[in-house]
Amino acid sequence: MSWTGFKKSLNRAGTTVLQKTGQIERTVDREFADEESKYRAYVPCAVFVLLPSDSGRLRLSSSFEKECQALQRDSKQFQDAMRGESALSRRAMTTTQARLAETIEIFYGAADRTSDGAMASHAFKSAVEELDSGIQRELDAPYRATVMEPLGKMNAYFPVVNEHIAKRNKKLLDYDAARSKLRKVIEKPSEDPTKLPKAQQEHDEAKEVFELMNDQLITELPQLLDLRIPYFDPSFEAMIRMQCKFAEEGYEKMSAVQRYFADNVRDDYAAGQLDAQVEAVLQEMRELSICGAN
Repeated sequence: MSWTGFKKSLNRAGTTVLQKTGQIERTVDREFADEESKYRAYVPCAVFVLLPSDSGRLRLSSSFEKECQALQRDSKQFQDAMRGESALSRRAMTTTQARLAETIEIFYGAADRTSDGAMASHAFKSAVEELDSGIQRELDAPYRATVMEPLGKMNAYFPVVNEHIAKRNKKLLDYDAARSKLRKVIEKPSEDPTKLPKAQQEHDEAKEVFELMNDQLITELPQLLDLRIPYFDPSFEAMIRMQCKFAEEGYEKMSAVQRYFADNVRDDYAAGQLDAQVEAVLQEMRELSICGAN
């Protein structure tokens, strides 16, 4: 910090103390306070985040800034889940399917590699691998461009906006101090004829700088809030479309595995008879001596 900046900080700290003790009048701008409270205060907006390994989470955001940061964080988790990365990968759909497919292929292949079950398990594994690679190839780059980058750009604005608000508050302290100084010079005229013009000039300059920043924030803060929905609409639509594509490709790949099952298996599944068949096999296993039933 420069010497000039250090002196300004000391003067502003002194002004704050004098305002708290009532020795300097504090400017209260109701219009700005209202717009700032809308920007910072509770936003009654529900954010519904869909994850492929989750049924969704409903979260009430506490502010516009936190809402956008949470959207960026959860969107990144969704992207990582599709990739099978991060701690969330343990629950990622394609990663879990890949492990399951590999285990099933080993299980059936150990018994009879030419059986319908072995061929179906191999087809299942291939379908999962194709789905996993397809997500990386077809969804990752579009998701990053249409969802992650716009969210990142929006979140990059908040430090700038907050800095402008902080700077406006500092200029308000300067203005209040200059106004108090001018009033004292007027109430107690000095023998020095230059004091009043100098105090007046300092007052006018401080007022001009403050009002310029204050008016800008009063005008642009509500505009920023109003633009958040149309700004995020394309990203939200892109996210929904990509989730639909994820589901459609998964259905297409898994449907292709069905042709390796016998016709009667598909018919029994459609008729809801497979549960009874599984229960019958379990009963046969229970009757085995090694299962401890006898």
